[in-house]
Amino acid sequence: MTQENSDKVKKLYELYEQPMYRIAYAVLHDEGLAEDAVSEAFIRLMGKLHKIGDCQSSRTKNYIIKIIKSTSINIYRRNKKRFSSELPIDEALQIADDSQSSDKNTSVQEILSDLSEPDRSIIVLRCIKQMPWRDVADRLSITESNARKRFERTKKRLKMKGEIRDE
Repeated sequence: MTQENSDKVKKLYELYEQPMYRIAYAVLHDEGLAEDAVSEAFIRLMGKLHKIGDCQSSRTKNYIIKIIKSTSINIYRRNKKRFSSELPIDEALQIADDSQSSDKNTSVQEILSDLSEPDRSIIVLRCIKQMPWRDVADRLSITESNARKRFERTKKRLKMKGEIRDE
């Protein structure tokens, strides 16, 4: 990458990273996926730098908006397919250890039912099925770091609610 293109990417990032994130978040309603969308959009932009003249022109702004919308919609569609092919949560809970009492199982079901679908899937795959992080990320079509971060945020929210205690 030439110095000129490198400077152009830096300028585009400074100008449009936050607006792109807001657009992606509006489509995806998920912080991690919105961050992934912005990253993917910038990767796409790097291949199209020859089409971009003035970084601050309305034409450039419209082009970037088009790319981030397209990228966000693609991520949304990928995730929609992923969640529709997941096991229902009730079936996943049956995999849990048989030594758990019915009271504990009920509370697990209650806790999981309060979670959003991606977070619930991460908890089930990691804690109940005891899958490695790489497999969890592959199964959910997200990065391994995104899976770990979502898990930590969910765990923190559950601790704040008092639904789980420290290990």
